[in-house]
Amino acid sequence: MGIPKEINPPPEKVEIKWKTKAVTKNVQSKAGKIACVPGEFGFLPEKRVQEIAVKLDGMSITLEQALSLRAALNQEKSVYSHSKLMRRSNELSRRYDSGESVIALSKRFDAPPVNTFRAILTGRGWTKTRIKDTLNKNPSKLNKRDMEQFELAESVDRVSSVNQTETQTAAEVFEEILCNYFNSLGVRFRRQEDLLKEQKREEGRAIITPDLLLLDDVRINGVPCAWIDAKHFFGADLKFPKKKTQKQVDRYVAEYGQGAIVYRHGFCDGLRLRGAIKLDSSPLDLKLLEEFHQNSKS
Repeated sequence: MGIPKEINPPPEKVEIKWKTKAVTKNVQSKAGKIACVPGEFGFLPEKRVQEIAVKLDGMSITLEQALSLRAALNQEKSVYSHSKLMRRSNELSRRYDSGESVIALSKRFDAPPVNTFRAILTGRGWTKTRIKDTLNKNPSKLNKRDMEQFELAESVDRVSSVNQTETQTAAEVFEEILCNYFNSLGVRFRRQEDLLKEQKREEGRAIITPDLLLLDDVRINGVPCAWIDAKHFFGADLKFPKKKTQKQVDRYVAEYGQGAIVYRHGFCDGLRLRGAIKLDSSPLDLKLLEEFHQNSKS
């Protein structure tokens, strides 16, 4: 699916040497305890970032990698604590109605603020559909206090926030950088957006859409790679992100064979993925991404 019946000229063998430097599992564990603390799910003030940087000094992990690891740990915490949070939704609702703020409850239960707010609404008897429609499309329907608390929760929550636009845009910029790199090597490929349009036209929906479907015979560090997928985060050796990525890799492998995952912030050497080699961003020109983040701050 997605591979032309005829490739003219025929696929050429392209050998790529890609040096990587993985973070050890031991360093990941130590850095995670420094960067991720209970009840802290939002953007970090500069003082806290510098505090993390000082504690990481001398460790074989960068500040950017540690902050990306923090996001992965918080996401994992969010996923696996969700059912526990919902079981206590009535208690959360009672505490909230008694005057406790969403942020205070978030810290008390060590759960992302927006997830905490969703649990409060669940405790009121709201359905999942009503909560989703209200928070995503019509937050103005909330009463004054709820609106204020929801906006506050959104502003300090990078994990379960409804608005993930900046994160998505950064991922798209990273994908563009990856395409530029393979273009510079003369490698032919089809992009995800082309596959998406084709599959929607022919199948009615997207089925298998790696970021790059390679049309040449590409060998990276001696390993044949039929596809490439870009991940704008640290490849942590954690249960939730590993399970999610492996499920995606399995679909690609079943259709195209072995491929590669390129992690923007590198990866942990303990991470094992069947059917995909792990790569970092070391040979890539990240200038476009740096400009994007700079513009986002201004």
